Amino acid sequence: MLRWIRRLFAWLLLLVLVLALLAWWLLRGSLPTLDGDSLPLAGLSAPVEVRRDALGVVTIDAANEADAMRALGYVHAQERYFEMDLMRRSAAGELAELFGPIALDTDRERRMHRIRARVVHDLDAFTGDRAAELQAYTDGVNAGLDGLRTRPWPYLLLRERPRRWEVADSALAGYAMYFDLQDSRNARELGLWQLRQHLPPALFALLVHDGNEWDAPLQGTARGNAALPGPDEVDLRTLPVPEEEGAPRLADKGTPGSNNWAVAGTLTADGRAIVADDMHLGLRAPNIWFRVRLRWPDPQAPGGQVDVSGFSLPGLPAVIVGSNGHVAWGFTNSYIDAADWALYPASSPEADDEQVVEETLRVKGGDPVVLRVRETAWGPVVHDLPDGRRLALRWVAHQPGAVGIGFADMARAADLDQALEVASRAGIPAQNLVVADARGRIGWQLTGMRPLRTACKAGGDADASELPAPAAGEIAPAPDCAWTIRAGGAPRLLSPDVDRVWTANARVLDGDALAIAGDGGYALGARARQIRDALLDGERFDERTLLAIQLDDRAVFLQRWWELLRDEGARATSGSALHALAAASSHWEGRATVDSTSYRLVRAWRLAVHARIASGLTAPARAALGKDFAMPDFPQLEGVVWPLLQERPAHLLPRRYDSWERLLEDAAREVRDDLAAKGPLEQRSWGERNTARICHPLSGALPGLLARHLCMPAEPLPGDSAMPRVQGPAFGASERMVVAPGHEAEGIVHMPGGQSGHPLSPFWGAGHDDWVHGRPTPFLPGPAQHTLVLTPAAGH
Repeated sequence: MLRWIRRLFAWLLLLVLVLALLAWWLLRGSLPTLDGDSLPLAGLSAPVEVRRDALGVVTIDAANEADAMRALGYVHAQERYFEMDLMRRSAAGELAELFGPIALDTDRERRMHRIRARVVHDLDAFTGDRAAELQAYTDGVNAGLDGLRTRPWPYLLLRERPRRWEVADSALAGYAMYFDLQDSRNARELGLWQLRQHLPPALFALLVHDGNEWDAPLQGTARGNAALPGPDEVDLRTLPVPEEEGAPRLADKGTPGSNNWAVAGTLTADGRAIVADDMHLGLRAPNIWFRVRLRWPDPQAPGGQVDVSGFSLPGLPAVIVGSNGHVAWGFTNSYIDAADWALYPASSPEADDEQVVEETLRVKGGDPVVLRVRETAWGPVVHDLPDGRRLALRWVAHQPGAVGIGFADMARAADLDQALEVASRAGIPAQNLVVADARGRIGWQLTGMRPLRTACKAGGDADASELPAPAAGEIAPAPDCAWTIRAGGAPRLLSPDVDRVWTANARVLDGDALAIAGDGGYALGARARQIRDALLDGERFDERTLLAIQLDDRAVFLQRWWELLRDEGARATSGSALHALAAASSHWEGRATVDSTSYRLVRAWRLAVHARIASGLTAPARAALGKDFAMPDFPQLEGVVWPLLQERPAHLLPRRYDSWERLLEDAAREVRDDLAAKGPLEQRSWGERNTARICHPLSGALPGLLARHLCMPAEPLPGDSAMPRVQGPAFGASERMVVAPGHEAEGIVHMPGGQSGHPLSPFWGAGHDDWVHGRPTPFLPGPAQHTLVLTPAAGH
C-alpha cells in the first residue's frame, strides 16, 4: 500500500510539474518578438527597423509615415493589446462582455452615451485626411496580435479570445480619455443645481465662491477668500438640519490633473526654451503611456525628415506628448465646463421630444441586457425628477469631431506658430497646451474641443453671438437649438509677451474668456502657485532645475494649518484630541516626506475640518433632499473655510456644535481615533498611508503571491496633491518630461511602470525605480538592446 501511495504521489507531482510547465509555456507564448532580421509584415512598402533599448523604449525607422504607423500598431499590439482592448471597451460600455455582470453598472453608465454608435456614424470626422495611416495602424495591430504564439496572457486567465481591432476602435481609445478627464455624469453641476434650490442665496453664493488667495492664473489675479455673509443674510442656527446624522466625512479624492510649464530662451544660458510636463492620472501596471521614437522621410516636415519622440497612447497612431526637434509640447486638463443640462417638462403621449434607442449589453456568462436610451435633441435623458421633469445632458464628447487624429501633425510642426495651428483644430478633450520651439519661444493655448454656446433665433437656428457657460447651479429649460463644438479661436499667451507660462488644472482665465469657458471644477490653486513662485524666483533654468520643481514636495499650503493645530493644541486641555495631535506633530518637516508624521496628521485634520464645515453649510439642502442629496465637489472651499476659522462667526457655525473649538476638537478626535487604532500617533508616517498600489487590472482576481507579481513594488511615496510632486497610492505622474526642442539628448523622462504589459518581460517594471526616486532618465532612447526588422510580406 505504501508503495502505491508513493507512486500516486509521484504521478501527482509529475502532473503538477507538467501543468506548471504548460502554464509557463502558454504565458511565454504571448511575449512579443524582440529580435529578427526579416519578419514579414503585410502592407509594408519597405523594410522597417524596430529597436528597443534597455528600458524597452522603441525606435521605429521607416520609409514613410504609413509604414511607421503600421509598425507602431504591430508593436502596440504585441506589448499592450489587452490594455488597448480595455480602453475601447471602457469608452463603448462593453466591459461586461469580457468580465461578466461585475462590469454591468459601468457599462450602463458608459453606454448611455452611445459612443460606439456615434463613432460609427461620424467616422469620417475622426479619420479626416488620415484614413490611410489609420488603416495601416489597424492592420499593423491585427498583425501584431496574430504574431503572438498564444493570445495575450490576460485572455488566457479570462478564458476569452481577443476581438480584432478596427479603425473605429482607435476613435474609442481617444474617447476613453474623455471619460478619464471629464465628468461624463456632469455630477457637480447637478449637485450645485440641487443645492441652489434649497439654500438661501447668500449661503449658496458663499459655497460656490470661485477662488481664493491661492489662485495663480495666467490671466487676471487671485480672487481672494470669500467675504462672509452677515447674520441678517444667513444664520445656520435657525436653518433646518437632517434629523439624524453621524460625523461627516469628505472623500479623500486628492487633486486630479497635471502640471506643465515652459520657460523661454531668455531665461536659459544658451537660448533654449524648455517644456516641463507631468500628466497626473490613475496609475496602473502597465503604465497608460508607451514611449516611442518615430522617424521617416517626409517632404512636409522641416528638413524633409520627421523625428519625433515622446509618449504614445496604445490604440492611437500618434505621439501625444513629446518633442520633434523643432517644437516640444505637453498638456494639462483644463477643467472648463464641457457639459450642460437641459430641463425638459414631464413627458406626455403628445410629446415628440424623445427617441428611444435600445442598446444591447452582452454579458459574459449571462443573458444580454437591453438598455433603453432616451435621446432628445439636446442629448440623452439621464435623470427623471420626482415631479416627472427630465434632465438631458449635452456633452462635448457627444458631438461629431470630438475626437480626431489631426493632432498627429504635431510630428511635423516646424515652430511655435505651426504647432499652435495644429492644436487649433485638434479633436481632443479641452487641455492647457504648453509649447516651446527651437528658436527659444514659448506659448500657452487652451486647446481641444470646447462648447460653442449660441443664442437661438426664431425657427431654431443658432445666432452668431456666443453665450457664456451657465452660472453655478443654473439649468435652463430645453432650448429650440443646441450648442456645437469648436477648437479654434482659443485664448493664448505667446512670446515675447511672456517668458514663463504655467498651468496645474487651476483657473488660468479671467473676464469674458473665463465666462465663456466656464468652471468645470478648477482645482485649488495651491499647486499652480507653488510652481509659479518657483519660476518667478528663478533667473536661469535648465532641465535639472525644472525637474527639481516637478519633484518639489514642500508642504507650503499646509504650513498655516500646522500652525493652527499647534496653537489650538496649546490652548486645549492635556487629555484632548487637539492636544494629542499637536504633540504628535510638534516637529514640522514642512514636506510630504515618507517619514513625516506631522504632515500626515495635519493633512488628515484639515480634511476632517473641511468635512464638518461643508456638512454644516449644506445642512438645509441635506434636510430637504434626504437620500437624494449628493455632496458636490467644492475645490475652492479653502477660500471659505479659512476666513470662517479666522473670524469664527456664531451664525455660520454648524448647528451640531456649540463652539468652533468643539468643531476643531471633533475633527481632531476623528483623526486621533482612526490613526491610534493602528498604533502610537508618533509612528503614523505619511509613507505608511501613501504607499504605492500600482497594479495590473487583473491583480485582484489572483491570490496574494501571484497578485504581487502583477504590481509595481509597494513602496512609500513622497508628495501629495497640493504640491508639484503629486503622488498617491494609485494616482500621480503617469509621465514626467523635461525637454528643450533641439536638445532632446539632454531631456529627462519618468514613467511609473515599464513599457510592457507582460509580467515576464524584462520591460515590465523597467524605469519604475527612477520614477519613485526622481533619478533622471534620458528622454531619448538609449543604445539598442534588441533589433527587429519588419519586411514587406511576399506579394506586397
